[in-house]
Amino acid sequence: MTIVKYKVFAYITNQNRLLIFRHTDYPEAGIQVPAGTVESGERTEDAVMREAFEETGLSDLSLDCFLGEHIRDLSDFGRDEVNHRYFYHLRCTGNPPETWCHAETSPSEGQESVPIMFEFFWAALPNDVPPLIADHGKMLPQLLQRLSLLTS
Repeated sequence: MTIVKYKVFAYITNQNRLLIFRHTDYPEAGIQVPAGTVESGERTEDAVMREAFEETGLSDLSLDCFLGEHIRDLSDFGRDEVNHRYFYHLRCTGNPPETWCHAETSPSEGQESVPIMFEFFWAALPNDVPPLIADHGKMLPQLLQRLSLLTS
């Protein structure tokens, strides 16, 4: 029986840049945006803010808007799982570093090694975002349209 998990994805922007990261210990995990599992009874808006803070360590985040949702089958990763994904745009209103590392100490998936170290960096929008793993970039066109950065 296929498992359905509810996930939130945070497109965090600052000065027309998108925050992305890689796992320092698991390069095969690819380049991602902050994301995580919605807890039982939690609103998706609250979940995205919680996950964004837990993964990045950034406290100066504000929720801008909901960008859309997407159903993603993970069978291409050998998992009998479907993710119901909710994508949000968050703004980083402060002056964050160009790059930094942050350890997530409460991962939503059953990770064996805790903490999990992430290396964060900014990618200029609209053209400098590298390919993101597993459809993490699915709602980038909606984000670019929202930011009036969509190019023809």
